[in-house]
Parts: sequence; C-alpha cells; structure tokens
Amino acid sequence: MTDHIIRVNGLKKNYGSTIAVDGIDFDIERGKLVSILGPNGAGKTTSLECLEGLLKPDGGRIEIDGKSNTTDKKHLSNQIGIQLQSSALPENLTVLEAMRLFCSYRRIPVRSDLLSRFGLNGKLNTRFSNLSTGQKRRLSLALAIIHNPQVLFLDEPTAGLDVQSRIELHGIIGELKQGGTTIILATHDMAEAESLSDKIIILLNGKIVAEGSPAEITATGDSVSRISVRTENRDISETLKLLPGIESFHLTDDFSVLFSRNIEETVSSVLELIKSSGDTLVDLRIERPTLEERFVEITDLNKQTTGVL
Repeated sequence: MTDHIIRVNGLKKNYGSTIAVDGIDFDIERGKLVSILGPNGAGKTTSLECLEGLLKPDGGRIEIDGKSNTTDKKHLSNQIGIQLQSSALPENLTVLEAMRLFCSYRRIPVRSDLLSRFGLNGKLNTRFSNLSTGQKRRLSLALAIIHNPQVLFLDEPTAGLDVQSRIELHGIIGELKQGGTTIILATHDMAEAESLSDKIIILLNGKIVAEGSPAEITATGDSVSRISVRTENRDISETLKLLPGIESFHLTDDFSVLFSRNIEETVSSVLELIKSSGDTLVDLRIERPTLEERFVEITDLNKQTTGVL
C-alpha cells in the first residue's frame, strides 16, 4: 500500500470573487520530491500557503501525516519545515545567534551538526548581512530542518545562486530526500524541477492541468522530438528526410538529425531503412522535449481552451 504523507481533496481558496484555487486533488508519497509549477497567478503560491498552514482554505481538506493541517496546528508545526525565498532574519544577527534563536524556539539543543554539514562552521560570528547569497540559502535551509521535519517546503531555493552554489544546494536537497524527508519544491527553473523531481504538478487558473513524473509529462503532447542517427557509411542520409512523420531534417557532424512528433513510427522507419539499404547503425539518440517546452505547450493549450489570454 502506498504511503501518502500528504493528501489534498477538493482544495478551494477564493479572494473575494476571484477563484485562486478551484477544487484540486492530489497525493504526495512519503520521501518523494514533488515540484509544484505554474505561471504567475496560477494558484501555486496560494496552494502552498494552504499546505503550510499560512492560509485557511475556503473548501476541501488537507491532511499531513494523517491529520488535518487546519485543526492540529501543533502537529503541523512539528511535521513541516519551510525555507522561504526571502529570509526575514535580522541583518545584524550572526550565524550562531540565528541557530541558537531557532533552536531555543523549538526547545532543542543547538544544532552545531547542521552548521558543519552545510559548511557554515567558519561563519559562526559572521552577520547575516555579510553572508553570500549561497551561504544565506544554506543557513535558511539549516534553520528550516533543525527539528527534523517530515515535510520540507522549498520556495525558489536556488534563485540567484551561481552554478557551484546551485550544485552544492542540490546535493544537500538530495541528501535530505535520501534520508526520508518529503520535499515540496516551488521553482520557476524547469531544468531544476526536471532533474530533481519524482513528481510534477502543473497548475493553471487554479486547476491541475498536468500531473506525473518528469518522464511521463515530457513523453506526452505534440512537442517535436529530436532523433539523431549515425550510420557506418551515411549513404542513406538524404533518404532519411523523406521518411513519413519527419517535420524537419539537417546534418550535424556525423549525424543525421530528424525531428518528429511520432517517435515510434520514425524510429521504426529509420531502422527498416538502414537494414534494407545494407548500412549499419552506429548510434541512435532520442531526445524528448524538455519539461520547459512541455510546460509552455501545456499552459498555452489550456489558455486557448479556456479563452484566457
């Protein structure tokens, strides 16, 4: 039986006459990383704030670890950790003072182990204002997990970071997930969501318009896939572009590059052509549309269907 740590049923939230979240349902398995995506105004932030207990829903039910997050606030506080995109820490607070403050609130010993784990031991007496952006993010993340929450909410955790800092933070997120923490990620970085997520939920106009693993989402739709073919003598290169289902064709280095909306049909035709011509396949690569390409396709299609511009 699947262990769902979060269950959302019929979640609704209105702001006056504006419907922000329109009766959505989804479950999240324990120990998984789930990204909630959507353009501005899609209902993403409102949904997350309802999950975090910061907003009271107008309808539906949210359960975290089997209990309602609206009726048992103490349970919710113990179960979740939140790292916001913008920290509200006082600029003059040092790293060690911040850790002591948060641990005091939780009534637990100072988590020196987290400061060491996140590479902040050499910054204990550094004021928050003097930390780099990456160090601030690592400190915020350390403070969010001092009580070992079962569920961690991350809001744009790598926005504005350099490449090395992003890699380091992704490594920490991966470690937390491997340790059993369920992670809910809100990000505008589609590559980040595609590489980190077990599941993706795409919202538009307060409704879920796509849900599944990154592979499941990118494998559907009308987006064009890139098929690169390399054969031993390349005699069939010009013939390849005449195959059924080919949208466009070009040569790159030693590869014939085909673009098709029907991978199965195209690959089958390519292999048959190679065999019938007496050529030998050396390499064949299939690149599906990226999550970003599918995201644009999904949101554009739904805007056209609903008449929203």
